[in-house]
Amino acid sequence: MSFAVPADAYRRFMGRFAGPLARRFVVMLAPAPDSRVLDVGCGPGASTEALVQVVSLRQVCAVDPSALFVAAVRRRLPEVDARIATAERLPWPSAAFDLTTAQLVLHFLPDPVAGLREMARVTRPGGRIAASVWDHAGTRGPLAVFWRAVHDLDPGASGEHGMPGTAEGQLTDLCVAADLADVVAGALTVTVRFTDVDDWWDPFTLGVGPAGAYVAGLDDAARAALRRRCAELLPPGPFDVDATAWVVTARVPAGS
Repeated sequence: MSFAVPADAYRRFMGRFAGPLARRFVVMLAPAPDSRVLDVGCGPGASTEALVQVVSLRQVCAVDPSALFVAAVRRRLPEVDARIATAERLPWPSAAFDLTTAQLVLHFLPDPVAGLREMARVTRPGGRIAASVWDHAGTRGPLAVFWRAVHDLDPGASGEHGMPGTAEGQLTDLCVAADLADVVAGALTVTVRFTDVDDWWDPFTLGVGPAGAYVAGLDDAARAALRRRCAELLPPGPFDVDATAWVVTARVPAGS
């Protein structure tokens, strides 16, 4: 698994889904314009950009462990305070934010509960924590066809279905384990159009995330076989892919 890739590679691979999801996520959260907001695991800035459409630029901060992604956010949104750091060690003081978000991040953390607790530390008591993760454990995530094809050809492949937060109810369980309050769970679905199989397949060859790492590890024959199997499972182009993410909001308890 790797996110040490250029920002454009991430945008071509997951950004097509992450951008629409971020916009729906922010609409759902409806932060006040004067809120101070932190975007954890900001990537190249899809969720950060969605936040600054609602909240003042100078009130939004962003953080990601990838220097390439943080550099992309700084170019895209120079007034945003974007820093290089992990979710488990955020470089801000306690109670610094009204809202802390983590879009498509928690399932990649070695310890998502520790990440949520650190997010709570930098959020004021009574402030909100919000997170989203694709439905990789079910059949409605954006990569469902890809991983079905992989498992048809390689039943022992690990995939992303076992990662924390990818099944219904798991985000709630993580928030409860992190001692957050007023946990509310839901789901958001976005739709992305592809012109043909090549338009859908080519981003998988860019080495982004677990799917990209899997493709990169195949020889030419196995890669071609996987592409053929994906094409068999996809409708003729142009076609739409619906992608559902689990979402959760919670509050930092008073007195934290």
